[in-house]
Amino acid sequence: MIARIVGSGIAGIASSIRLAVKGYQVHVHEANNYLGGKLTAFEQGGYRFDAGPSLFTMPFLVDELFTLAGKNPTDYFQYKRLDKTCHYFWEDGTVIHGYANPTEFATEVESKVGVERNVILDFLEHSALLYNKTAPVFLEQSLHQWKNYFTADVWKALKHVHQLNLTSTMDGVHQSKLKEKHLVQLFNRFATYNGSNPYKAPGVLSIIPHLEHNQGAYFPHGGMHAITQSLVQLAKDLGVTFHTNQRVQSIEVENGVAKGVIVNDRLMLADIVFSNMDVVPTYRRLLTNEPAPEKTLKQERSSSALIFYWGMKGIYPELDVHNILFSDNYQGEFKALFDDFKLVEDPTVYIHVSSKVAKEDAPADCENWFVMINVPGRDTMNWDELIPVARERIIAKIERILQQKIGERIQNESVLHPGLIEQRTSSYQGALYGSSSNNAFSAFWRHPNFSQRIKGLYFCGGSVHPGGGIPLCLLSAKIATELVRVPA
Repeated sequence: MIARIVGSGIAGIASSIRLAVKGYQVHVHEANNYLGGKLTAFEQGGYRFDAGPSLFTMPFLVDELFTLAGKNPTDYFQYKRLDKTCHYFWEDGTVIHGYANPTEFATEVESKVGVERNVILDFLEHSALLYNKTAPVFLEQSLHQWKNYFTADVWKALKHVHQLNLTSTMDGVHQSKLKEKHLVQLFNRFATYNGSNPYKAPGVLSIIPHLEHNQGAYFPHGGMHAITQSLVQLAKDLGVTFHTNQRVQSIEVENGVAKGVIVNDRLMLADIVFSNMDVVPTYRRLLTNEPAPEKTLKQERSSSALIFYWGMKGIYPELDVHNILFSDNYQGEFKALFDDFKLVEDPTVYIHVSSKVAKEDAPADCENWFVMINVPGRDTMNWDELIPVARERIIAKIERILQQKIGERIQNESVLHPGLIEQRTSSYQGALYGSSSNNAFSAFWRHPNFSQRIKGLYFCGGSVHPGGGIPLCLLSAKIATELVRVPA
């Protein structure tokens, strides 16, 4: 039995492992000359950078792939829990250190903004309840099979329906439970973890802080790219074959059954086909003769990113591995992202510095800065004109908050914008997470992990259920492969 996977993003790699364990002969076809999709790395001028995702949560989802294959995870992949998840900065001089220990974090919040410790602890407990009651229903199984709505997990969730924030936005939940403006903004920012707007996204997404502040943030030995490298090695050890520089031209369908893929004008037969490509180009390019789910494909896109990779001279003790420098007008920033499709004068800036943990990622007395702002994923944006403008605004903001000149200390630079993201990863309009979650029904409107029309065709990755980001992509691979029968 042969399985062919289009694309080698983290979900494609995870699917290849799970299918190999099931007994399939697996072939992964990747258009680029490297594996990993967004989860890759590069070096410039003596600095190492993780190119894409920089936050690692729920590491057990990676470990699970090794144990599933009968391997010891630590033989392939190791990581450490961070003492602090993030440093948060505001223009008024407020700085909050996001300690990984909830009690320490609550104490820090009380000392910095005067909110009683129990307010934070109660909120994090509520976030944990949301996760524990909704994850088995919304994240760990298909939402597109009726049988999954008649399970014990669903009935358990229904018992707590009044606590699931189903009729409020994320911002509404945070305003009612936290009230203090710095805290509301801090927790609103978790909407960006799936490229959404906290002023529109459903309140149930307040489960996201649980992953970071209760379960913890981690740093892989070797950086984020080590996730890709270790899983690729596991896949190869299981007999998976990776084909780089092989752009799939189409998915071949015959009488409603997926028969294989066309590569270099040649049919590569398969018993099942997985698409790890964004669902929009999957239908528009690879399934041109098949009816497309237009309502699904036309959903609002998630946000994208503009990233500057800076080799920085000097050490900056104010910064940690993860840092957020907040905008003064957060609601206006999200309006610009999702309604006006433009850059804001004062963007929220995220800075990731892996050399805080991995000293080898930068030369002595230097740091590697991954500097990102959220931007619209639109193909109408002129990035040649916008990049210099954004760069100037970002540098000005960092200099105001750190109160020191940094522009003159940038030793080398690379830039990634939505156009390049789309070009390199086939993410439609450069959207990082497929569709946004700016609607109470967004979870149900995401594309399922299987084709409802074509037998033997499955989907995994950030543009399908349950969503984007490393943990959800890994879960999408799990859901999709569990829908596949074991070869006879």
